[in-house]
Amino acid sequence: MRGIIGLGNPGGAYERTRHNIGFEIIYELARIHRVSLGRPRAAAIAGSGRIDSTQAVLAMPLTMMNASGVAVVRLCHLYDLAPEDLIVVVDDFNLDLGRLRLRRGGSEGGHNGLKSITEKLGTREYPRLRVGIGPAPGGMNVRDFVLSEFTRDEAEAARDAVRRACKCIEMAVTDGIEAAMNEFN
Repeated sequence: MRGIIGLGNPGGAYERTRHNIGFEIIYELARIHRVSLGRPRAAAIAGSGRIDSTQAVLAMPLTMMNASGVAVVRLCHLYDLAPEDLIVVVDDFNLDLGRLRLRRGGSEGGHNGLKSITEKLGTREYPRLRVGIGPAPGGMNVRDFVLSEFTRDEAEAARDAVRRACKCIEMAVTDGIEAAMNEFN
């Protein structure tokens, strides 16, 4: 079983922000694979189904981004997932809009959601897909940038990033992380 966890902030105020692109990707995967995202469990909204022939859990933590590790650990216990079974999907303002970077593990790169997960799991060795939402305009506060919505000019590129991220995740699940890294990084 694989656990695909898209990070974001819960609540309507954050719904269409750049920081919530992980949630958008989970919604799109759920639509494509007909996975019903059910009632809250383990501090997340989650549903299980199949990506090709692989059983997968799609989840969105109900914790704030900076406390994502709490929900991720609960999901791992509930669904018997090891860190290497995960693919954590996060925004990255250091990557150009639409650029993808899949890794088996490694540094949090300053992302507080990943820092929380690393702290709670006790390891950096869990796959993560960074989705570019940047670059942040010069002089703009990073927090303000990630909590802003995509501009009208960026909307199509953001939708394309969601579609490509879904394809990357599907390939990682069916053909392995290495194959997806070679195709999408």
